[in-house]
Amino acid sequence: MSKCNRTHVLTQTVNELSETESLKGLFHQHRDGDPLPSAKALEEIIDLSRAIIFPGYYGKSSVNSKTIKYHIGVNVERLQKLLSEQILAGLCFADCVEEEDDYNTHCEKRKKAEDLSAKLICKLPEIRKTLATDVVAAYNGDPAAESFAEIIACYPVIKTLTNYRIAHELYVMGVPLIPRMMTEMAHSETGVDIHPGAQIGKYFTIDHGTGVVIGATCIIGDNVKLYQGVTLGAKSFPMDERGNPIKGVPRHPILEDNVIVYANATVLGRITIGKSCIIGANTWVMEDMKPKTRKYKKIKQDLLDIQYNNGTGI
Repeated sequence: MSKCNRTHVLTQTVNELSETESLKGLFHQHRDGDPLPSAKALEEIIDLSRAIIFPGYYGKSSVNSKTIKYHIGVNVERLQKLLSEQILAGLCFADCVEEEDDYNTHCEKRKKAEDLSAKLICKLPEIRKTLATDVVAAYNGDPAAESFAEIIACYPVIKTLTNYRIAHELYVMGVPLIPRMMTEMAHSETGVDIHPGAQIGKYFTIDHGTGVVIGATCIIGDNVKLYQGVTLGAKSFPMDERGNPIKGVPRHPILEDNVIVYANATVLGRITIGKSCIIGANTWVMEDMKPKTRKYKKIKQDLLDIQYNNGTGI
């Protein structure tokens, strides 16, 4: 292919990729002056939040009782600045009309972003108290854990829940996009996918964690434990007259207090799993369970015979 022909082909491709029809639903119109959501900034926000909530485990390890107030103060100041900018980016990103914002509208958005970031920071002591209960639950639920320090420094569930509990507060405040980016960062880091809209109580833990999915409208009580591969998902989606899914309808399970769900179990639909229920591994549940009931997948007799003959038991 000659240079002239290559140039023609590339120009034609650029023209096709720039056509309005091909960009429908795939192009975000940016306005000059609007900040953009930044994964790099959000990573720093998460790092700062973890260092504030768990000082000495994240951030500067040299922190001690004499310097802790200074370290937290510096981190909070930096966090407030970064968070304000990213909340503003979310607000601007959601307001995707093509017209230019006037000066007053942009100032209102910035003030709202600053107010929301301050509101989130005021909630950090409460978030820390809740995460402390999650640390206890992880420690008590795993005989291999040797200390709270090991749980905080190593276990993916604490990293995941730190992201989730911060993102959930922002989600409740009505911040667009940013909460979902935060939980998807945890998803990439740990393999645990929790939608920021889910409601999760205290003393919550996920053993191992990889492959767990918790949907947007899930409600989870206190003292609930999940194992790896658990899905708390939707069974079906109600459609509108055009055949499009209706958004915001409760469609995920409710798990009441003291429920345990073992590995690779799937719980679907807006059903209620009553207090102190146990769901066995590899089990599908699509109907309500009364409190203190158990549901297991039956093991084939030949597998039981093999285990018995090998002397392994079950």
